[in-house]
Amino acid sequence: MRWALVKVCLAVTVMVVVAFAVPLGMVIKEMARDRAFSNAERQAAAIGPTLSITTGRDALERAVASTQSGAEDRMAVHVPADPAVAGSAPVDIGRQRAADKDLQATRKIIKASISDVSGGSTLLQPTALSSGQIAIVEVFVPEAEVTNGVTTAWLVLAGVGIGLIIGSVAVADRLGVRMVRPAQRLAGAAQDLGEGKLGARVPEEGPTELRSAAVAFNSMADQVVQLLANERELAADLSHRLRTPLTVLRLNAASLGDGPAADQTRAAVEQLEREVDTIIRTAREAKPKTQPAGPGAGCDACEVILDRMAFWSALAEDEGREVRLAGVDRPVRIPVARADLVAVLDALLGNVFRHTPEGTAFSVDVHNGEDAVIVLVSDAGPGIADPRAALARGNSGGRPGSTGLGLDIVRRVAESTGGDVRIGHSVLGGTEVRLWIGLGVTPPGRRGHRVRGRGRGRRGGEQPA
Repeated sequence: MRWALVKVCLAVTVMVVVAFAVPLGMVIKEMARDRAFSNAERQAAAIGPTLSITTGRDALERAVASTQSGAEDRMAVHVPADPAVAGSAPVDIGRQRAADKDLQATRKIIKASISDVSGGSTLLQPTALSSGQIAIVEVFVPEAEVTNGVTTAWLVLAGVGIGLIIGSVAVADRLGVRMVRPAQRLAGAAQDLGEGKLGARVPEEGPTELRSAAVAFNSMADQVVQLLANERELAADLSHRLRTPLTVLRLNAASLGDGPAADQTRAAVEQLEREVDTIIRTAREAKPKTQPAGPGAGCDACEVILDRMAFWSALAEDEGREVRLAGVDRPVRIPVARADLVAVLDALLGNVFRHTPEGTAFSVDVHNGEDAVIVLVSDAGPGIADPRAALARGNSGGRPGSTGLGLDIVRRVAESTGGDVRIGHSVLGGTEVRLWIGLGVTPPGRRGHRVRGRGRGRRGGEQPA
């Protein structure tokens, strides 16, 4: 908008300057020509009194010399012979530049005329003599005198025109800034709001239309904040209702006695209580988290994977599933909170147990790259017919016991780091879920990634959970 306004103003100013400067320049040129020939006419008229008194050569030469006043060799006088005086001869004083036919034509029409000659023009002024003959006073006007001052005047006009153009562009640019800056702030605030910065607001200033847009945007942002607050309260209330059945589960788990199964059940109930408490606290926070985690935030991916595999290995052993791990022999820091990574792994591993038959093998591999960490969860099950639909939020695919939110949780955690989630076919014959966790360098898909495996491959070096 700013440059469009500048271009429009520039075009209009240029047209106005051209419309006025070109005719004015032509007028100045014509005025300079008229001035030069007016001076020539005055010089020619100065010889008239002398011609009315005498046509003698000496008197005329003195009159011509005094009239030229330093402009020698510009004036000539042509006096024809007097037929009433026997032996009379024509008198020619000065250098003749005009052609004889031009002189004869001027005598016939008895009117001043201008003829073009080499180096300029000549003014031919007829003067009646006492004898009835017509004398011609010829005044030479050089071309430099005709154009004297025209170039300077044109340069001044050009300078004024350029100054007007520059001034109009500067004014249009300032006006454009006044109009564009509020629009840029509005666009920036909309982008911030889209990124989750709910405190983004726009100053209500600028032109009337942009002020109205700013008021509407601020009102919309306030409504969004209010709606999110209502949703957080609703989520907190719904989560709070889970505490009663959880309390019953905890009491029943306490009466199970000793044994690995009982310990795992009690641990699962305790973890479920912690997750519910976390949901309630997060939902009721006054200000939602909109900024990425600072330096040092995150967890050790391998430590979390080993912990969750220890939890799921008991169920895998009961169902006769072969479990393999790779790439977890060294710490791998990722910018993901431990609780979020636990939720991701539980969602992925829970899908394996929920949607594959008992006895189906699965594996978890970790690959640590320069700008990303890849976690592969593979199984030997029937696979996923439509991977794209499986990643859609809330799409359960009609499977019993599925809410369709598990892979959506995985996707959101990956995208919060600049990564992504992809579903493909594994070497085990089933599904491979590829979790790409960015390390804050370049999001996947922007350029090639060099990833080095931490283990010895998918088969070699694997260890049972």
